[in-house]
Amino acid sequence: MSKAHRGKGIRELAARGRGTCPVCSRENTKILYEQEVGEGDTKTKIKICKTCKAALKHGKKTVPQA
Repeated sequence: MSKAHRGKGIRELAARGRGTCPVCSRENTKILYEQEVGEGDTKTKIKICKTCKAALKHGKKTVPQA
């Protein structure tokens, strides 16, 4: 099973993949999961944390508008 979001795969990222999540504003968490934001032609991708990815998938949270 792939472990792309663990140690060796994220070492080359800036700050080893850590930062502030734009959805929950939690600091110093791994920001590794991409989510599309926007509608129509203005779709952009943002990186969010693992818990927010799951919450968005199940409809518990909404993505902030840019």
